[in-house]
Amino acid sequence: MKKIDDKYFIKKEGVNYNLSIEDSLNEGEKILWKSKPYRKSFILSSVFKFALFGIIWLGFDAFFIVMIVRFASQLPWFVYIFFAIFFMIHLFPVWLWIANIISASRRQKMEEYAFTSTRIIVKKGFIGANIESYFYSSITSVNLKIGLVERMCKVGDIYIVAQNQKVILEDIKDPYFIYSKLQKIANDIKSDIIYPNSLRPKENHGYKTSYKIDDDFNK
Repeated sequence: MKKIDDKYFIKKEGVNYNLSIEDSLNEGEKILWKSKPYRKSFILSSVFKFALFGIIWLGFDAFFIVMIVRFASQLPWFVYIFFAIFFMIHLFPVWLWIANIISASRRQKMEEYAFTSTRIIVKKGFIGANIESYFYSSITSVNLKIGLVERMCKVGDIYIVAQNQKVILEDIKDPYFIYSKLQKIANDIKSDIIYPNSLRPKENHGYKTSYKIDDDFNK
């Protein structure tokens, strides 16, 4: 174990401290796989997500706005101001849907996923960025979902539950392959902990919080 002393938290010169997956790696930790959401599918999903609800909501409010303008032309000016403020607030779900579409390109650019020798790292953000870690030993389920847009773009969403945490790896290329590999890693790590002799992967001579397997992400 690396010695921890009064110099442990001193920032070293020349090190890149921008928030990225590479900068968050621990000493000796290696990236097995790294990817981003497929851009086309990610943006299309943002457009179609809540699209039906947003269009119906917009149409409903538009109908009442037209009726008010057409048949209530003699109302005092302050009533129109009231209705304008009311519908601006009432159209909040529509603004939220539009904002989600507009921000999709930036979010896709910021979003990254990585499987390392010890954990899953997920980076997300819009203006800023946050990085979250999910250790393989804490994973309770891994599921794959492929909707219409994902099927068209040949990608898929991987749903991961780790104890009380949930995360979605969105619009992953070659989803069946990555899904099966993630399941294998999680199972191997747990086998190495729970059954240290009979089911331990041959690459791991003892559980040392590091997953070792050659060419695991090569077909």
